[in-house]
Amino acid sequence: MPDHATSSAPAVQAQLDRLWALSPGADILGLERITALLTRLGDPHLRLPPVFHVAGTNGKGSTCAFLRSAIEAAGLTVHVYTSPHLVRFNERIRIAGKLIEDDALATLLSEVLDHADGIGASFFEVTTAAAFLAFARAPADACIIEVGLGGRLDATNVIPAPAVTGIAQLGIDHQAFLGDTAEDIAAEKAGIAKPGVPLVTMAYAPGVTGRIARAAEHAQAPVIALARDWRYSVSDHLHYEDAAGPLALPLPRMAGPHQPGNLALATAMLRHQRALDIPGEACRIAARDTTWPARMQRLAPGPLVDLLPPGSQLWLDGGHNPAAAGAIAATLESLAHPGIGRGEVHLVLGMLSNKDVAGLLAPFAALATTLYAVPVPDHDHHAPATLAGVARSLGIAAHTADDVLAALADIAQISDPAEPPIVLILGSLYLAGGVLAANGQSPD
Repeated sequence: MPDHATSSAPAVQAQLDRLWALSPGADILGLERITALLTRLGDPHLRLPPVFHVAGTNGKGSTCAFLRSAIEAAGLTVHVYTSPHLVRFNERIRIAGKLIEDDALATLLSEVLDHADGIGASFFEVTTAAAFLAFARAPADACIIEVGLGGRLDATNVIPAPAVTGIAQLGIDHQAFLGDTAEDIAAEKAGIAKPGVPLVTMAYAPGVTGRIARAAEHAQAPVIALARDWRYSVSDHLHYEDAAGPLALPLPRMAGPHQPGNLALATAMLRHQRALDIPGEACRIAARDTTWPARMQRLAPGPLVDLLPPGSQLWLDGGHNPAAAGAIAATLESLAHPGIGRGEVHLVLGMLSNKDVAGLLAPFAALATTLYAVPVPDHDHHAPATLAGVARSLGIAAHTADDVLAALADIAQISDPAEPPIVLILGSLYLAGGVLAANGQSPD
């Protein structure tokens, strides 16, 4: 889907305009263009510090956040490349712990675009090349790279020898690029496996596990599998264990029953690589301190929160596929447990046109009081009337609104001030970015 990235910095916006003219945001898989572009730039991807490469359908961003927190808690510096951004394009490139500055970003994009003539590089490929160039030029102890789409043919997969690779939770998404079955998608994700590099995996269905194992065997990569090589359980804290021994961690600060698994995956990746010495205490600090915007994030007081009655809870999640919806709904249900004096649950939903509406909404059918469907500005999206119709077919009372602000104003009108509501905005990371900006909470 087109990215429509914008910047308030004129120098950065000028380069984004060049990038948009060169490549209007289409998702294009393949390593030929990124390889050619990096060659022209002097192969910066071959001069990176030890790389932690993370793929997955859901949870890879949170896993990267836990990795970053732990590495920094160990007193080390780390570059981070993630996508998409929420509010500022700069969020994609973090150099030694800090978001790239506008001047440096504009210069990097200009340099990469000057070398991209005739290659036909995509928006993501140019961005990836800029990140690798930035990382190669600045000292750091480690580098965390999040896969953009899939794995095998993703632009990030040109890194020849990462320190460790990992696959987070898997589900059905991006079928047009990755295949229609869970097994095919898993094979694409496992394409990040490299010879002799540990590939840390979670628990999946048997067919998925088999496809990952075959891809890893073909790449000559050892698989470090959950339940066989490492394990975890959850009580009042997280119990992690592998051949090196047990490790007790606090439960993650981030909300949701899925986050302990993401923390455990990050811990397993750290414990099965040999490039860095990361003590157990650093993993404990990561559990306690890590946040990741737009992943079951409770919004702080601000212009949007202030539209709702005092005591209301306004939550935000960029989840947009059925697997994510199940985890989000479980978290929401724990917040709205009947009998504890909480108000009604309302959803505000906007989704891109290539996403499965019924699959996303099904887990919320017995939970949501109402749904307000909104557009996703500047992106191809499902019409709000379409979203509302699907919601009604699942038994959810649904309405349309011009935007999130109008939806929240309507919810405020129908809410009982004596029982403040719980409101969840979901369905798109692009929508989530607009929400964070409107509430004055840009990621830093």
